[in-house]
Amino acid sequence: MTTRTEPTTTEPELGDVSMIIGGEHVAAADGQTFDVIDPATGTLLARAPVGGKEDVDRAVAAAHRALDDPKGFSSWSAAKRGRTLQKLSALVKERIEELARLESRNVGKPITSARGEALAVSLVFEYYAGAANKLFGETIPVSKPGLDFTLREPIGVVGLIVPWNFPMNMASWKLGPALATGNACILKPASYTPLTAIRLGELALEAGFPPGIVNVVTGPGGTAGAAIAAHPGVGKVAFTGETTTGQEILRLASANVKKVSLELGGKSPNIVFADADLERFAAESPYAVFDNAGQDCTARSRIFVEASAHDRVVELFTEATRNVVVGDPGDEKTQMGSLVSQRQRERVVDYIEAGQEEGAELVYGGAAPDGDAFQRGAFLMPTIFDGARAEMRIVREEIFGPVVAIISFRDETEAIRLANDTPYGLSGSVWSRDLGKALRVARGVKAGVISINSNNSVHTEAPFGGYKMSGIGRELGMHAMELYTELKNVFIDLS
Repeated sequence: MTTRTEPTTTEPELGDVSMIIGGEHVAAADGQTFDVIDPATGTLLARAPVGGKEDVDRAVAAAHRALDDPKGFSSWSAAKRGRTLQKLSALVKERIEELARLESRNVGKPITSARGEALAVSLVFEYYAGAANKLFGETIPVSKPGLDFTLREPIGVVGLIVPWNFPMNMASWKLGPALATGNACILKPASYTPLTAIRLGELALEAGFPPGIVNVVTGPGGTAGAAIAAHPGVGKVAFTGETTTGQEILRLASANVKKVSLELGGKSPNIVFADADLERFAAESPYAVFDNAGQDCTARSRIFVEASAHDRVVELFTEATRNVVVGDPGDEKTQMGSLVSQRQRERVVDYIEAGQEEGAELVYGGAAPDGDAFQRGAFLMPTIFDGARAEMRIVREEIFGPVVAIISFRDETEAIRLANDTPYGLSGSVWSRDLGKALRVARGVKAGVISINSNNSVHTEAPFGGYKMSGIGRELGMHAMELYTELKNVFIDLS
């Protein structure tokens, strides 16, 4: 394994950034700020407002004012909402490099990955621009003489709480359908990564969305996020993040029975049969778990291998992992950057130590790359454990770091049983040349997104979400439009 370039501190600090409420750049009501750190270098990147309950109150009030304006956003046709989303898509596409560099510095991810994610954001907005005027109602034959039909109407003010691993993408997944269906939004980014959310809020205003339709409140989940989830003026909350926080949001939202959609944790299986194209699996699968330094809810962090192919798969996968380039996120050749923070690195190191203590074999990695610069940043090497068992913490718990555990199985039945032996059910892959077998296993695995002979989990046009403790609801595709609408039934008596 080679590291190309140690992280540097040559790029300037960005200074203070602001929230966006009612179309204005504002500080927190109490004036407090928090430091935003570049995780690859450990240096100060910016300072952002510590939003709290009063700031959420201001944002909700601004959103309601915008919706209550009889000549404002509520009066727009679906086609106009779509055209404005198309303008937002174009603005994002024009600024891919700017957004990518901001995301790379804020999250610690490779600049090449960040560019791809910025492009994906523009494509999500483009998709929902086209979807805005294609959300249809139904006519229903009922037993009484009359006309019965349904309408899809916006919920109103919606809270959108997004995580730190893919800040831009998760914001677009929620903003796109929420705006296409006519809602006003309170977007709350994670405290680690507020910068691109603020920029998207600015671009939404530039695209022509009225003040108050896209508000951005920064600050901790325990204050700003909790205030959004509990606020009686918020009709729906959409959250992506870890499962325990999702459970708390459900509890807070229950007070006024608001709509909730959750995309939560995962412990996704990568199931490899002996008849699979093992070379292709090994070439592609390191990036299914080590991309974004493993900080991905769809990361295939459990590899289940048919026993007869076990040794060969471990050899091929380890060889491919050695070629993953860990280094400066700003270097074009880097394939894996830093974790999001020193705290997250410490958490992952605890799991690596637990894996060794519980008897798994450390095949590769397990520590930071050599060099003082890598110690200052939140770096870890890709880490492979073999000989793992289902009861081990590294197999049962979501690590959210560059760690994979390999386990052998005997047959289809055992593969399905092992894959389902988890409270999660978000994603996964099945590798086999026998498509009948692959489809049987895909149907047997209790997860919302399954790929066969591929590790791709996300398609803008297709539903994404999980079973069990991995969440409620489906994002992306036309299914996401249902998350941000109320279904109204109208009956006209024609007797």
